[in-house]
Formats: sequence, C-alpha cells, structure tokens
Amino acid sequence: MGYFRFSNLLYSFIIATILSEYYHNHCVLAAEPTASSCQDKCGSLSVKYPLGTGYGCGSPRFYPYVSCSSTGDQLLFATHTGSYPITSVFYDTSTLIVTPPRMSNCSSMQASSNLGLDWPSPFQLGPSVFVLLSCAPPTSSHAVCDTTNDHLCASMHTCAAITSLGLSLFAPTDTCCVYTPANFNTKGELDLQALKCAGYTSVLSLGDLPMDPNRWEYGIALKYTQMGFDQYDVAIKCEACEKSDGICGYAPPQDDFVCVCSSGMNSSSDCYNPVPVPFWSNGSPGSPNRIPTSYAFHVCVLLFSILVVLL
Repeated sequence: MGYFRFSNLLYSFIIATILSEYYHNHCVLAAEPTASSCQDKCGSLSVKYPLGTGYGCGSPRFYPYVSCSSTGDQLLFATHTGSYPITSVFYDTSTLIVTPPRMSNCSSMQASSNLGLDWPSPFQLGPSVFVLLSCAPPTSSHAVCDTTNDHLCASMHTCAAITSLGLSLFAPTDTCCVYTPANFNTKGELDLQALKCAGYTSVLSLGDLPMDPNRWEYGIALKYTQMGFDQYDVAIKCEACEKSDGICGYAPPQDDFVCVCSSGMNSSSDCYNPVPVPFWSNGSPGSPNRIPTSYAFHVCVLLFSILVVLL
C-alpha cells in the first residue's frame, strides 16, 4: 500500500515538474516582448551574424549592445554611457567603428562626455589612438600621456575648431595628451573629468598626409569576440542559413538557433530545406510558428489547473 502511494507521489512530482517547466517557458515567458523582424541591412551597413538588428536577431550575446535604430537607417552601439552610431563593420577582423556625436575631429570640436564599455559585453577597445584635448597643463606630468607623439597634438592645434575648446590656434601642446594604448577605468569608462580634460578625439589612420588632421580618419575601433552560444555547430548552421538568404537569429527563452526566412517560415536549419522550429522554442522574431495567443492562453489555464491539483 505504501509502495503504491509513494509511486503515485513520485509520478505526480515528475508530471508536475514537466508541466511547471512548460508553463514557465510558454505561459510566463511568452508574455515577454519579441522583435518584429530581423533585417540583413541597417541603413547603408550590411548586418551579419553575430550582429543583429534587434531582439532575437544575430547572437543573443550582442543584444542590446548592437541594434538598428527605430527609423531603420542607423546601426547603433549602446553602452551605459550612451548610444553611438556605427559607421563601419569589418566582419573579417571582427571590428566595429563607432563615432560618438560628442567626439571631436579637426572640423568640429566640443566638450565631450565620458565614453564607456559594458564589461559583460563581447567588445573591447581596438587599435585606435586617443588624443585628449584642452587638458589641465602640463600634460607631460601625466603618466598616461605619450609625449613621443606630441606631433599629433601640434597638428590638432592647427585646426580652426580648436577655439571652440577655449584654446587659440597653434596653442602649446601642454594642454593635449596622446593617450595610447588607452585604458578605461574600473567603471569601463574614459573618465575625462578624472583626467582633467574637456574633450577627446580618436584617430584610426593618419591617411596619406600625416601632418594634415583634416585628412585623418577619425573613429573608435572596437573588437568583438564570440563565445558560448557562438559555438562551431552554430557557426556552421549560420553559414548555411545566410547562403540560403536567411538571417541568423535565436528563439528565446532557450536561445536556440533560428534561421529567419523571407518566406515567413522560420527554420532550425536553413531556408532551402526548412526544418520547423521545435514547439518548445517559443518561436522567434515575427515567427508564425509561435503558438497562437488564444490557444496558448487556454493551454496555460489548463496547465495551471492541473498543477494546482497535483501540488
């Protein structure tokens, strides 16, 4: 008698656990917002895995750090210090170029706000040279300043826009600091207040005329890495998906790989030979494979009732 009672209790516990997991994934998490659709372009930039245009697109590790603007014309890089336009993406070297609106260049200079990176993100500073502007003199006493590159400061001080920072043309370079290699503080920020500087610029290349800052290429290079979700098998699936004109994404909450096809049918393989996304994956951005809301509601009510009886 006791054995059968124990077996019934064990059976009820197993069933309740399975139903509870299903209820959590499809009744609780189904209420979370999903992206409308994934695109392979944002503005003039091509968007490929691991980057994505929104929630459920690309790799889950890259959202919300990279997304397309609500107007669809600008790819953005977001951190705790702000949102910055992405002007170039080099997939072969895993590099982004961002241009913060408050960053100076030879034609436009202004006081800048701090620039930061989020530590959990897959991004880190790439090979660019930071030049700190309108600093408390003398910058030669600052340990972070590379005095061997003072010629960059002298060149920046030939820009007419330098007067916007309260300096005169051809001002002494003791108010300028070439900060390379740049290193952010414990908050992940270029803290201009702590460095006692008003603004900054970042130089990617000196171009064909190294002494003419009007010809320099400005921007901040960010390198990214792929880990975790971005394993070898996912990379293979994504390559096949993109070759079939699909867009690589993921299906919350388990973040299973999804190939988003233009036909409207999302696949767990590619768009040539679509394999429907498993019902337990909760679908994906704009996916018709998602359980209809009315049906899901009734299923959830039924599951909840069974759970109450079992528990």
